[in-house]
Amino acid sequence: MFRRVTVGVDGAPESGAAVEWAAQESLLHDVPLCLVHVCAWTDEVAAGVVGVDPRYHRAGEYLVAAAEELRRKNPSLEVSTRVLTGHPATALADEAIETDLLVMGSRGLSGVMGYFLGSVGMETVSATEQPVVFVRLSRHVVAPSGDIVVGLDIGRFCDPLLEFGFQEAARRGGRLLALHGWSIPPVVRDATALYAAQRERGPDVARRLAEILAPWKDKFPSVAVVERSPIGAPAQLLVRAAPGADLVVIGRRVRTASLGAHIGPVAHAVIHHCAAPVAVVAHH
Repeated sequence: MFRRVTVGVDGAPESGAAVEWAAQESLLHDVPLCLVHVCAWTDEVAAGVVGVDPRYHRAGEYLVAAAEELRRKNPSLEVSTRVLTGHPATALADEAIETDLLVMGSRGLSGVMGYFLGSVGMETVSATEQPVVFVRLSRHVVAPSGDIVVGLDIGRFCDPLLEFGFQEAARRGGRLLALHGWSIPPVVRDATALYAAQRERGPDVARRLAEILAPWKDKFPSVAVVERSPIGAPAQLLVRAAPGADLVVIGRRVRTASLGAHIGPVAHAVIHHCAAPVAVVAHH
């Protein structure tokens, strides 16, 4: 059960899409929404400008206007605002500790806008164990389907992803597509080998996927589940399955190494190529 949804705001079109998506998610869960902007200053500079620098006041005014517009469109939505200072990824990750879902705007292949530019979005998702949703600006209006796509690695612990995915599908009244892609050694990737692998290993892979899903299907009997375990690259399969979905859910392992954005190649590819909103769920 959510307590609050938080969305990063910077004025870019992608940020606006993230705000709209986060507002609908807050209404869906009947929880407050918090709009957050990070003024990217060092601690030393921030200490001297908070309450003085006009950029800080402009950020606050922008958030207040955005909150008023959301309240006008959604009278039942409880909205608050916060202006933070410091390193954007660190500030957003710290803010995520107090929330249940962090939402950020994404430009996909071109990176991310504003203070999400470059590696900041990746740094943020790597620095928090809370679910983070990346929302892109869609050029096409698609009616909500309620469907949730969950990318699974049946060789790893999947419960956090499945819990998040099933809860979202149940609230939306949609289906859950559980997708696991697998491969065979590249030295034997010809048509005959692919056919043989699908015939010999396919049933075992499908059986393992069904076993993982079974307790969640019992826990959420109202959710229709589609199970797919084709041969193929997981990221490509997820991107192809995304059109028409409300949300694509992927996982990342929590790592303790200090260097790098530890989200994994599949998560990185899906975030940057998927048109649907992408939820990144941390797991151990």
